[in-house]
Amino acid sequence: MKKGQFSLVFASFFGAAMIAAAFAYSNWRYSEYKFIDFSKLFFYTKKDIFTPKQDVYTVVVYSSKMQKFDTILEKISKDNTILAIDMFQGKRGKDGNVIYVSSGMNTILKVVQQFNIYDLPSAFRIKRFQKENFKQDSLIEVIE
Repeated sequence: MKKGQFSLVFASFFGAAMIAAAFAYSNWRYSEYKFIDFSKLFFYTKKDIFTPKQDVYTVVVYSSKMQKFDTILEKISKDNTILAIDMFQGKRGKDGNVIYVSSGMNTILKVVQQFNIYDLPSAFRIKRFQKENFKQDSLIEVIE
């Protein structure tokens, strides 16, 4: 193999490796974010289907049978509207800056699995990505 051919083969290999690395990095970065699509997953307030109106929410996943929500509320930021998902599926409606929602167990389990929630109560922020599709915008915080 001549010197020029070697350079050409090396450049082609290097170019292909760079494209593969960029693609892998892009996939890794994108998979880092979790999404929740409210047009596919339905949550219920006391008497209505929840439809997001804000661009940012703080989601709190908790169980109303484990502790009172007021004790959880004291420990989280109230900068955004709070979307409280009750694992026990209690229906409370809206109370100030807190929207209490419930859903069927399959929907709640999808959220728990999608966001890798292992402890209750947990909180994280979501931000509107497209229409009713929201993207996780913070780490999952276990509320002690």
